[in-house]
Amino acid sequence: MSIMQKWFGGQDPSLVGLDISSSSVKLLELIKKGGRIEVAAFAIEPLPASAVVDQQVVEPEAVAEAIRKVLAKSGTKQRAAAVAVAGPTVITKVVQLSALLSEDDMEQQIRAEADQYIPFPIEDVSLDFQVLGPAGGRTEEVDVLLAACRRDQVLARTDALERAGMRAKVVDIQNHALELASSLLRHQMPADGVGQTIALVDIGAIATTLLFLHDHKLVYARESAFGGKQLTEDIMRAYGMSVDEALRAQRANALPESYREDVLKPFIDDIGQQVDRGLQFFFSAVSDIAQVDQIILAGGCAQIDGLAAQISERIGIPTVIARPFAQLSISPRAKPNLIVRDETALLLAAGLALRSFDGDEAGH
Repeated sequence: MSIMQKWFGGQDPSLVGLDISSSSVKLLELIKKGGRIEVAAFAIEPLPASAVVDQQVVEPEAVAEAIRKVLAKSGTKQRAAAVAVAGPTVITKVVQLSALLSEDDMEQQIRAEADQYIPFPIEDVSLDFQVLGPAGGRTEEVDVLLAACRRDQVLARTDALERAGMRAKVVDIQNHALELASSLLRHQMPADGVGQTIALVDIGAIATTLLFLHDHKLVYARESAFGGKQLTEDIMRAYGMSVDEALRAQRANALPESYREDVLKPFIDDIGQQVDRGLQFFFSAVSDIAQVDQIILAGGCAQIDGLAAQISERIGIPTVIARPFAQLSISPRAKPNLIVRDETALLLAAGLALRSFDGDEAGH
């Protein structure tokens, strides 16, 4: 089966979500128990700085070693996973095609016209598509979401999994997985998100992803090259620390008294600027939505003390920290105390793990 056929695929009850980011590998297993979703297992393992660069796997063996460690730490028996691709080698575009075409005919037409949409040679690309529905209310055409990624990046991820004794059953696109994960945040949204416009801000180590959801559907996405790594670098510069020393000091909360005012406050201001700029781009691109009703912060940096309040005050939009597991039961094996501490950083892994269920069930 080609990689193409794995994208957007339906459900698979026997896989884990595996988020391979620039800073760590995160594993999450979700199961159904008594009609409810339960967090069955999770683990996080740091990655060497050289293993994943610009969201691309460059050292598969280092990633494989981290995968082996999360498998051991989590205790999961699953050896199949859903993984995500992101970054400049991933292209998504909505195109219009005749509603009369069969799926095979659509695939042939997309491949024949791929050079219009994809800036890479078609032989170097894994691609997939999903029919979204009638185009602009017209019955003769349908909107089709086209997704493409350089094949070498897909293969680098699947190679790392195979080295660790795992198999990639699903290769998803990061934004698609985050959109699915947002179903776990409905309990935090005004009116459960119905008729609402929500900005989901996922602050990673090297990149911040802003997703704008209207009525639970993704309507706009933007990524900026800004993340938690900048805070670590600011600490290194301010206090003459190495990378390891800065990371240890952050984890132990053992930084000088001047840290909050001299380093953290400017960093929080920078996050506010990123969100503000993302909102401006959104309103310029999506003319039929007049307001954003809520901002939800996710990613490791979302836990910074006072961040949500300061973003809300700066931008004037109610802001909360993502709590994707607040409505789920958590197995003792999943270390409830630890997972509550790390849950904001596990949103992408959660979206990937939700591929075990269909979309209707994911929100319950």
